[in-house]
Amino acid sequence: MPRRSVGLQQGYYYHVYNRGVDRGPIFLEPDNYSFFLRRLRQFIADGTAEIIAYCLMPNHYHMLVHVCTDGFSALMQRLGMSYANAINKRYRRIGPLFQGRFQAKVVAKDEYLLHLSRYIHLNPVRAGLVTKAEEWPYSSYADFIGLGERTLVQPGIILEQLTREGSPPEDARRTYKRFVEGWSGADDRLAPMLFEE
Repeated sequence: MPRRSVGLQQGYYYHVYNRGVDRGPIFLEPDNYSFFLRRLRQFIADGTAEIIAYCLMPNHYHMLVHVCTDGFSALMQRLGMSYANAINKRYRRIGPLFQGRFQAKVVAKDEYLLHLSRYIHLNPVRAGLVTKAEEWPYSSYADFIGLGERTLVQPGIILEQLTREGSPPEDARRTYKRFVEGWSGADDRLAPMLFEE
């Protein structure tokens, strides 16, 4: 696999994603999602990057991250290899699990962070896997709306955009929930700048 010509830079936000080879599954059963999140915590959530939001789908994943050190790309590569090797061993499969190296798009403006987090959290709704984002257990949405505190994600940068001075944190969580649940396809005018699947 060729090396990335430009490394991911410290201090920037990125939309990080990857999918299964030939769009095949990368998560074959519920334990796989939990295992991936444990590996993510082991390799990434140790000061290398802040994970702002994520969603794990049957055949791909999305993350919004704030890169804190220059070693992020190498650790993401180790995460992918570690996970793929474990899946291959467990299911006695051979060959690549992922389509290639992970993809990363810089998120250039703070206002895009809010839209990107909604896009990430709505993936299972768009795919028809659930009717509400909060029903999908393999995303950070519950942490954003106050239904979970898994300590893996740092939603503050998003929720701060929705906080009025002097208002309690619950207000921002309720506002975010309305923002996500009020989505319509017309809201995705920023999609070409942010997302490619």
